[in-house]
Amino acid sequence: MKFSYKALKDGKEIEGVVEGSTKEAVVSSLIHQGIHPVAVKAASGSAKGKGGLSFGSKKVKLADLVIFTRQLSTMISAGVPLTRSLTTLGTDCQSQTLKVAIEGIVKDVEGGAPLGDSFAKYPNIFSEVYVNMVRAGEEGGILDEILKRLALQVELDASIRKKVKSAMAYPVVLMFVTIVSFFGIMLVVLPKIGKIITDMGGEDAKLPVYTQVLLDASTFMTSNVIPITIVLGGTIFAVRRYIKTPKGKYNFHKLLLRIPVVNNIVIKMAVARFARTFASLMSAGVSVLDALEVTGGAIGNKVFEQELKDAANEVRNGKPLSEPIGKSKNFPPIVSQMLAVGEETGQIDTVLIKVADFYEEEVETLIDGLASIIEPVMIVVLGGAVGLIAASVMGPIASMSQNMNE
Repeated sequence: MKFSYKALKDGKEIEGVVEGSTKEAVVSSLIHQGIHPVAVKAASGSAKGKGGLSFGSKKVKLADLVIFTRQLSTMISAGVPLTRSLTTLGTDCQSQTLKVAIEGIVKDVEGGAPLGDSFAKYPNIFSEVYVNMVRAGEEGGILDEILKRLALQVELDASIRKKVKSAMAYPVVLMFVTIVSFFGIMLVVLPKIGKIITDMGGEDAKLPVYTQVLLDASTFMTSNVIPITIVLGGTIFAVRRYIKTPKGKYNFHKLLLRIPVVNNIVIKMAVARFARTFASLMSAGVSVLDALEVTGGAIGNKVFEQELKDAANEVRNGKPLSEPIGKSKNFPPIVSQMLAVGEETGQIDTVLIKVADFYEEEVETLIDGLASIIEPVMIVVLGGAVGLIAASVMGPIASMSQNMNE
């Protein structure tokens, strides 16, 4: 999201446009650069960042981001200066979007800006978690180690997404074929067969109820193709737009948590992401409250994000994190129990990594099992729909043909 700002720097008033996830994040970024914001508000239209990258919808592949992160970590560990490392990686980068971003980052770093703040200007490439972990690495002097952890985390996220897409590919194709076949039969095949039945039996021919219902439905759909298309398109557009609003997204995520089977996958994925992200931030030296804020936005589910905000308020009042997490309706009991162990031993990051590993394996098992169940179900549904239509149409035709022969 773009924000325009007015600020003071070295006693002079300046204006500009930057991109950030929230207004607070933009203010924090400006302050880190020695700029004192006077007014910050959401901006409309396109803008270019300081590095010259046009902020559009282009994103960088996770594989390219992993390679960049690992190479940067290796070069910094070897003692190569930061600007030289970035320049080298920018020259060899295959992704044009990432290459342009790196050029802008190099200019910012050469101008004295922290690396984390420079990354923050490119939210389509570097997530809030990524940026905050880099900032923590800079402050703690362990940037190379943090980048290694980031590369591992990005790889794990990419692996889970790939498995989800792979497992759901065949069921999605089957569903698409089912829908196309249904509309094809209803709009093209049935009208022609209906005419044959009418010609053979006449206008007063008595048909089975299910046959008459199908023919009436086909006639209605054929006569109202344009209105139906407009209504369906408008509904889909309205629903998608509503889901993009804060309230709509929250309600959609809440609905997912109520759908059997789906809710199990969503919860396990959210817990795995929470555990790994929170553990990485804690091991990087980020405070519990800051880590909770960043982790909430990284989970990808607004219901869990709200629960972490509520947990942060209780932690701020002096309670251990395991207590509010234990009261949660969505976090499994094992999470609070493991957190309590981590708090007692001072090894929250180590304990949560084990939780993340466990739930990531659970997600893989669930997805594989779900895919194996959905495939035969979809085949049965497709076959049943086609069989019902065939029986509804061919039965009367066969009966009329027999009567005519007699």
